[in-house]
Amino acid sequence: MNFYKKVLGTVALAVVCVASAVAQSGTNSPYSQYGLGLLSEQSSGFNRGMNGLGLAFREHNQVNFINPASYSALDSLTFIFDAGVSGQITNFSENWHKVNANNADFEYAVAAFRAFKHVGVSFGIVPYTNVGYNYSYSDFLDGDRSTTYTNTYSGSGGVHQVYLGVGWEFLKGLSAGANISYLWGDIDRSVVNSYSDGYINTLSKYYTATVSSYKLDFGLQYLFNLNKKNSLSVGLTYSLGHKLNSDPTCMVISTNTSTGVADTASYTVNNGLEIPSAYGAGVMWNHANRLKLGADFALQKWGSVKHPVYRVVDDVPSYSLADDYYSDRYKFTFGGEFCNQEMSRRFFDRIRFRAGVSYATSYYKINGVDGPDEISVSVGFGIPIINAINNRSMLNISGQWVHSAAKGMLTENTFRINIGFTFNERWFMKWKVD
Repeated sequence: MNFYKKVLGTVALAVVCVASAVAQSGTNSPYSQYGLGLLSEQSSGFNRGMNGLGLAFREHNQVNFINPASYSALDSLTFIFDAGVSGQITNFSENWHKVNANNADFEYAVAAFRAFKHVGVSFGIVPYTNVGYNYSYSDFLDGDRSTTYTNTYSGSGGVHQVYLGVGWEFLKGLSAGANISYLWGDIDRSVVNSYSDGYINTLSKYYTATVSSYKLDFGLQYLFNLNKKNSLSVGLTYSLGHKLNSDPTCMVISTNTSTGVADTASYTVNNGLEIPSAYGAGVMWNHANRLKLGADFALQKWGSVKHPVYRVVDDVPSYSLADDYYSDRYKFTFGGEFCNQEMSRRFFDRIRFRAGVSYATSYYKINGVDGPDEISVSVGFGIPIINAINNRSMLNISGQWVHSAAKGMLTENTFRINIGFTFNERWFMKWKVD
C-alpha cells in the first residue's frame, strides 16, 4: 500500500508540472511561427549534459525515455523521479540589428521503476513543440515615401506530450520497448497589417489549431560484452507518423478604416496537421563503467508531410495543404560521460563529467528555402546528492550553446542552463532486523 501511495504522490507532482508546462512558452524565437513550432529537445538531465545523446545508453539510475528499451536496465531496488527546468538568453541578429531575450521554462517530469524482473516502466510529461514570438516589421509603401506599413507577427502555445512506456529484456542482452503518448495543445498565430495613412484598408490573418492525438515510439537495444572491462551497445528507435486529429483554421479580416466596416472570411482544413515517421540509431562504448562514448543519428521524414498554407493566386485566396512546406530533418550527435568511480566513498570520484556536440537541419522551409541549420555544444555535470538516508540521488547541471542560422535570414545564438533533479529512493528494499 505504501508503494501505491508514493506512486500516486509522484503522479500528483507530475500533474502540477503539467499545469506549469501549459502555462508558459519556452521561446521568443520568430522561427517558432513555422510548422508546429520549435521542436523541443526531448531528453532528461543526464542526456542534456551530452547534448541529447542517449539512444544506446542503458542507465540503471537515470530515466532515458528517448529509447524505451532502456527501461529494462533500471535498478530493481529503486523508484526514480526526475524533473528539470531551464533558463536561457538568446541573441537575435539581422542586418546589423541585435536584440536579446530571456526565457525560463519547465522542461520535463518523468518517473521510472522496475516492475518485474527484466521489465521496467516509465511515465512522464515532456514538451513536444514550443511557439512564442512577438515582433513587427515596418517599411515604406512601394512608390510612396510618405506612407509606411507595419506588419505585426505574434504567436503562442505549443504541443505537449504525456507518455507511458515499458521496456523488456526478453533475451540476454537484447531489449525492446515502447512509449505510448497523448499529444495535446493549442497553437495561435496572427499577422496584423496597419498603415500610417488611416484611409488604407488593413488586413489581419489569425491562425488557430487545437491538437488532440496520440504518438507511438518503439525502441531496441542490444548489449555486447567485448571483454571484462569493455562493452558495446547499439540502439534503434522508430516513431509512427500520422494525422493529429486537428482542423486548423485561418480567419482573414479586411477592415475599411474609413467606415470601420470589416469583411471576414474563414477557412478550415479538415485533419490538416500531422507528424512524420522518425528513425534513430545510436552506438555507445562503455569502458569499465567509467568512460562512455557514443554517437546518435536521427531522421524525421517531414518532407513527406503536408501543411496548411494561406495563399492568394490570381486574386483568389485559399487555405489548403501544401506539399512543399517541410523538408526532412537530420541530426547527428556525439558525446560522452566520465565518472571515476560510481560507488566510491569519495565525493569527487562520483561526479559525472559530460559533453556533447550536435548538428541538425531545419524541418521547414521559408519562402521555398530551407530554414536555419543548428549547431549546438553542451557540457554538464552529474553531482551526487549525499545525506544521511540517501546517496543515490543526483543533481544534473549543464550549459548549452545553440547557433541557428541560414543565409539571408535571422541568426540566433542561445546560451541555456539546464538543471535537473533525479530523486532515487530505495522503495523496494526489504530491511532485516536481527
